[in-house]
Amino acid sequence: MKTPRQIAADIIAREGGFVDDPDDPGGATNHGVTIHTMRRLGLDLDGDGAVTVADVKRLTRAQAVEVYLDHYFTRPGIAHLPEPLQASVFDMMVNAGANAVKILQRLLTEMGFPCVADGAIGPLTIAAAERAHQAAPGHLADAYAIARRNYYYGLADARPASRKYARRRDGGKGGWITRAEEFLSPRYHLTDAQHRARVSAWG
Repeated sequence: MKTPRQIAADIIAREGGFVDDPDDPGGATNHGVTIHTMRRLGLDLDGDGAVTVADVKRLTRAQAVEVYLDHYFTRPGIAHLPEPLQASVFDMMVNAGANAVKILQRLLTEMGFPCVADGAIGPLTIAAAERAHQAAPGHLADAYAIARRNYYYGLADARPASRKYARRRDGGKGGWITRAEEFLSPRYHLTDAQHRARVSAWG
């Protein structure tokens, strides 16, 4: 099992360096940490009294790891989830905030282990996740990864500007989809033809 710090390093490798994409609601981002997160945490790295794009550019990989560990793993309580879920939920927390937990909560409810989709990992969610893991120990992580993939496709369905994250220019799988499938057993990966059929309505 990888340590949370190792998982955080993997996330940073997926996220890459500084990006300021106008189509990304997260705004300026470095190592996966958005300017909105840095403002919420008060990370004024140049000491000028305001958190700006300049501070985002100054964020180091080491600082990003600490942000991840504190605010996206420890505080949300991911360590209380079954071990096979932790890396994927952690990765999704960085990418989608509390929606990572809501996806899990909706999945658990669909599996027959009901909990409220409030985005918080509390006693009921922990208990539901444990029961689901006991019932399907070899499948829960795959089910969550599939739910992630469906979430990404749904976002792109609803927001055309986000489709470039789910579908490459050549029509193949975009970063969102390949990211979800990194946590998914190969037998459940969509073929290129299946992916293209899924996004065909986008034009």
